[in-house]
Amino acid sequence: MIQPQSAPAVMTGTLGRTSGWIEIIVGSMFSGKTQELIRRLNLATSANQKIQVFSSVLDKRYLENHIVSHDKHRIPSKPAATAAHILAAVTPDTAVVGIDEAQFFGPRIVSVCEALADKGKRVIAAGLDQDFRGRPFPATALLMGVAEFVTKNLAICALCGSPANRSQRLSVSKRIIDVGSADKYEARCRLCFRPGA
Repeated sequence: MIQPQSAPAVMTGTLGRTSGWIEIIVGSMFSGKTQELIRRLNLATSANQKIQVFSSVLDKRYLENHIVSHDKHRIPSKPAATAAHILAAVTPDTAVVGIDEAQFFGPRIVSVCEALADKGKRVIAAGLDQDFRGRPFPATALLMGVAEFVTKNLAICALCGSPANRSQRLSVSKRIIDVGSADKYEARCRLCFRPGA
């Protein structure tokens, strides 16, 4: 299991310049990804760092202008249709950029996160690492490869109570992206998971 790491408040290079970086929080449904993202963003706000938070326009489970964890923690966000919209919306004085449901933005989110980090921003993204078939989402898999900090959260299997890293789809939909919560998904361990079932 990849252990959670805490990122420093500032990373300074040898020339005294402030460096940006990418943090990625991944895991299955109900593993606390969004809750951890909100926690880190709230800490940045407490440190008087300007934050901008983005969610996908596809995610309409709770509130339109907030990211909301399953246990109802929330923080204001701006819905974005594409990764490019995020890049265009970030202002120069922003220190920390939060992105929820990174997998919804597709692989383009990787170059956007890298461009923001190259500009000195701390980028914190959260998303599913696997789809309902148990296959890696390209966006989050690539982000894990380029990020300075990787946190992989585990849930608890809804059937046996073991550590769970898969998202079992309960609906009959075969679409890769099918937004839902407990009405459509539950966390499962490797043994209890039924790919594509």
